[in-house]
Amino acid sequence: MATPMRRTLVALHRATCSSLMNAEASLDLRHPLPLYLPVRTKKRYFIPPAVGMKGMKDANIEERARKAGGAHRQQYFERPINIASTSGVFDPYIPPEGDARLSSLSKEGLKQRAEQIKQSAGSQLAIRKIKEHDPQFSTKSFAEQAQEIFIEAHTALTQFNKEKLHSLLTERCYPEMTRGNRYKTISWRFLESLEPPKVVHARCPDMISKGNLYGQVTVRMHSKQTLAIYDRFGRLMMGSEEQPKDVLEYLVIERHLINPYGRWRLHGKIVPSWAPAKDPIIKTVLIPGPDLKPGEEFEALNHQVPKPEAVQWSK
Repeated sequence: MATPMRRTLVALHRATCSSLMNAEASLDLRHPLPLYLPVRTKKRYFIPPAVGMKGMKDANIEERARKAGGAHRQQYFERPINIASTSGVFDPYIPPEGDARLSSLSKEGLKQRAEQIKQSAGSQLAIRKIKEHDPQFSTKSFAEQAQEIFIEAHTALTQFNKEKLHSLLTERCYPEMTRGNRYKTISWRFLESLEPPKVVHARCPDMISKGNLYGQVTVRMHSKQTLAIYDRFGRLMMGSEEQPKDVLEYLVIERHLINPYGRWRLHGKIVPSWAPAKDPIIKTVLIPGPDLKPGEEFEALNHQVPKPEAVQWSK
C-alpha cells in the first residue's frame, strides 16, 4: 500500500514541475541574478611588510605609519618660562643666630659682626653692577623703599587687589602669598619700626644668557605688627588684632635690571633655621546646645554657651 502511494506522489511532483517550466517558457520569465554588495570591514592599523622587504631599512618610518592611518605625530609638551623674574633666591643670606637679641658689644655679637664684614665683599661687587643699570640705587634709601613695598603689598593682600599685587610681587612670590587665602579674611597692620631697615645682602645673578642680569637685595626689617586671620565663617584662626608682636624679617627684593621698565618687587622672605615656630591654628569645634522640644525656641531658653578651656591645639 505504501509503495503505490509513493509512486503516485512522485508522478504528481514531476507533473507539477513540468507544468511550471512550460509556463515560464511560454511567458519568457527569468530569475534575477544574485546581487553582490561590497561591505567595508574594520580598518587595519597595521599593514604587514611586503615580501622581501623585511631586512631593508625604511628611511621614513613615520611617513609610512601615517599613510597606514594609525599613527599620530609625537607631541612635545613645552612649559613656558617667565624671564621677568627668577625662580628662586640665588646665594641666600644666612642670618646670624640670635639676631636682634645679642648686643653688638658682647663677644658673640662682635664675632657675628666680623663675619658679616667678610661676607660683604660679594655684596659690594653686586651693588656696583646694580648701579650700572640703576644709577639712582642707594643702600640707604633703598631700605626705606623696600619697607614701603612690603607695607603696600600686605595692605593689598588684605583687600585682595590682584592688579596691585602683581605690580608689587614677582611671579614667584604671588602664589606663595595668595595660596589658600581666597575665602579668608586677613586683618594686618604695621604699627612701627623698632629698628631702621638696612640692606644686609646683595647679589646680581644672570639667567638663560650671560647678559640677562637680575638684582636681588636682602633687607633686614625689625618692626611691630598685628595679624589676625579669620576663616570663611568669620571665626578667628590665628593671631589677634589687639596684641602686637615684634617681627624680624629678611625681605628679598628683585628687579630685572636690563629691562628699562622694570621695577623693584617683593620676591620672597628668608626664614632662618633658628626662628621660633609659628603660632598654632585655632580649630573651630562644635559646642552642643540644649535639646529643643517642638514649639520651643533657643532664644527663649536664655541658654548660656560655656566657654571652652584654653587648650593647646596641634596642627
